[in-house]
Amino acid sequence: MCSSLRFPVDCRSITCRSGLTTLVLLALLLSVNPASANCEDPPGRRVNWTRCDKAGADLSGADLREAVLSRANLREAVLVDARLSGADLGRADLQGVDFTGAVMRGARLVGAELQNAAFVGTAMDGVRLDRATLGGVDLTGVNLDGARLYQTELDAALLDGASLREAYLEQADLTDASLKGAVLDGADLSKAILEGADLRNASLRDAQLDNVNLLDADLSGADLSGADLHGARIDGADFTGAQLDSTIWVDRRRCRPGSVGACER
Repeated sequence: MCSSLRFPVDCRSITCRSGLTTLVLLALLLSVNPASANCEDPPGRRVNWTRCDKAGADLSGADLREAVLSRANLREAVLVDARLSGADLGRADLQGVDFTGAVMRGARLVGAELQNAAFVGTAMDGVRLDRATLGGVDLTGVNLDGARLYQTELDAALLDGASLREAYLEQADLTDASLKGAVLDGADLSKAILEGADLRNASLRDAQLDNVNLLDADLSGADLSGADLHGARIDGADFTGAQLDSTIWVDRRRCRPGSVGACER
């Protein structure tokens, strides 16, 4: 019988050896100190600032690649020219943060609050912004190629000249957003809300626009060649001068090649 953990132990039965092994493994697991957030750590690659309060901090030029900043309070912080590629900022408070010139490729900002944040010259290709709040934010000219913006709040956002090639915007709210000259080639905007949006001269070649809300949207001069608009709501939408070459129209019929302004059969 195995009555204690003193060594050596005369433990010859299978039951006893199994129990002893389990206890030893448990002791080893308990001896391991799991990584935890240390809010006093200086900024650095892979730093863990989970739930830390860094409101108003000046982190200009900081290397925060692959850092864990989930649920952190970074309101009004300065991250000018910071390196944030691969960082996790999920559900962080990023309201009023200055991201001017920052590199955020592949960063995760799921559920983050980004109202009044500045993104001048920010590299955001491949970023994850699912369910993030960016209402009214200025993203003029920003590179969001391949970004994920599922159910993202972008109402009244400024995206003029922004690049959103192959971006995933399913169910995103872009009500009254400005997307003049934006490039959304191959983007997925299924079930997105673009009511009252300004899409003048935007490029939406081969974009997925099925069941999208385009009520009163301005698509004059836009390029919708090869786009799929089946099931879309287009009452009041302006397609003056829009390229509709081989576009799949709301009734699922394909527009004749060369169609401009109206879907010709």
